Amino acid sequence: MKVAIIGATGMVGSKMREVLQERNFPVSQLIPAASASSAGKKIPWNGGWTEVVTMEKALESKPDIALFSAGAKVSGEWAPRFASAGCRVIDNSSRWREDPNIKLVVPQVNGEILTEKDMIVANPNCSTIQMVTALNLLHQKYRLKRIVVSTYQSVTGSGMKGYTQLTAERDGMEPSNKAYPCPIDLNLIPHIDSFTDNDYTKEEMKMVNETHKIFSDYTIAISATTVRVPVTGGHSESVNAQFHQQPQFEELCNLIRVTPGVEMLSLSDDPPYPTPLFAHDKDTVFVGRVRMDLFCKDAVNMWIVADNLRKGAATNAVEIAELFVKNS
Repeated sequence: MKVAIIGATGMVGSKMREVLQERNFPVSQLIPAASASSAGKKIPWNGGWTEVVTMEKALESKPDIALFSAGAKVSGEWAPRFASAGCRVIDNSSRWREDPNIKLVVPQVNGEILTEKDMIVANPNCSTIQMVTALNLLHQKYRLKRIVVSTYQSVTGSGMKGYTQLTAERDGMEPSNKAYPCPIDLNLIPHIDSFTDNDYTKEEMKMVNETHKIFSDYTIAISATTVRVPVTGGHSESVNAQFHQQPQFEELCNLIRVTPGVEMLSLSDDPPYPTPLFAHDKDTVFVGRVRMDLFCKDAVNMWIVADNLRKGAATNAVEIAELFVKNS
């Protein structure tokens, strides 16, 4: 298959190339595309080098699948043009996630909703992906009533700009192009994306709206606080999940253990709980510190960690592409 990566020179675009190779996706021709300023650059592919092209050139090459990771503005303009040309688009930006006519997919959770008619598919937000993956079978069994989640998100969620600010500050330098309104090194910033009219950030509202859409359940009460932390890879989440049915602890743990895409760590394991360093460069969503709520018999606390550039972005997109290949 001809596969285009839109935003091929960015962090997620680069990771998409790695994942395609690692998973032996049937690529007959890779078409890396980026802005005109990046056109002509050489990037590694399959033991050699391939040239980055413009969006126009990528479209002229008539790819079968295009993995978009170039921001909402680019996706809004170009995704429909690729789709109209018969190319299936898997978009990693926020542009299409809340569009009622576009499906929002995590393959292990709701992959069965994909059909041959779907020409544009949205990849959820990274923090949403790992949370719904971990909660999927628990929601099916006990039905979620309420989620309270606090996230601890890596600077790589802001792309190279966030990574560069952190590394510059650690080197004692003044960042030339800041991603954050205040220092991130040795600091925590409870502010990801812009604030909305209700004083929640867009990132927090993404977790609310996307979880509702993926689970097809708009009754779940969700309260999110998203925090940027001085970590260079991996997102972590503290989740308190309350259910309509009271879970039995051992049954609940067994459900987590058999959840597709999830690995549960217990205090007797080594390590006894997941961390961003442990999850680095892995496609698994890791769950640890599972314990029943002390004061709410229908609720459980857990710690969820995943590599945000892989399962939170690139791997999930490639897995959607794999579903299209499987179902074709």
